[in-house]
Amino acid sequence: MRPRTTLLPASLVGAGLFLVMSSAYALDAGVIGPTYEIAEPHLLKFIEARLRQKEASGELRRLQEEARQRGVDAVRHPEPVAGLSATQAKRSFYYDPTYTLDRNIQDAQGRLMFAAGTRANPLDIVSLPKRLLFFDARDPRQVAQAHHLIAQFDGRVKPILTGGSYLELMQAWQLPVYYDQLGLLTRRLGIRQVPALVSQEGKRLRIDELAVKP
Repeated sequence: MRPRTTLLPASLVGAGLFLVMSSAYALDAGVIGPTYEIAEPHLLKFIEARLRQKEASGELRRLQEEARQRGVDAVRHPEPVAGLSATQAKRSFYYDPTYTLDRNIQDAQGRLMFAAGTRANPLDIVSLPKRLLFFDARDPRQVAQAHHLIAQFDGRVKPILTGGSYLELMQAWQLPVYYDQLGLLTRRLGIRQVPALVSQEGKRLRIDELAVKP
């Protein structure tokens, strides 16, 4: 009579092999060949040592002062808006702020508020409270012209620089002066020349690129 052969499940066989192999790898094989200490210095200690060297030599203070000065200069004299020039030939044109929704707008409960394709004009809800005057404060002619226009419209003009120091102009005029950061407004409105005066006419904005007065 033949002895019965019991077949073990594959998972048990695999587990057994894993235990055997783990035990084998856990054995202390001793030291094979000579060993050496790590020669490279610790990165953080290396950086700390270099900083202390620069601090002792005064270079660290110089670098900090240069970084501070760059920050101050960036605030006092922002990067001029690229692509603009002083007006060569004056022109007037209109900008329609109407936009069309490209997707449905829903409330917090998922109810439809505005369907995709809906057209809306912000000037239906709010009006432009002041004229917008874009000009380059690096040009003394434009600065004088802007000052005259602000007085002409009884202060209902918002001065927006495309170049120069708005902080210096605020101190000189004692008025809020703004800056077209990265040219976001001039690009959207299609302004290519300054000074440019933006005013509301009905449901559109009128842009006048004004001739520069001598």
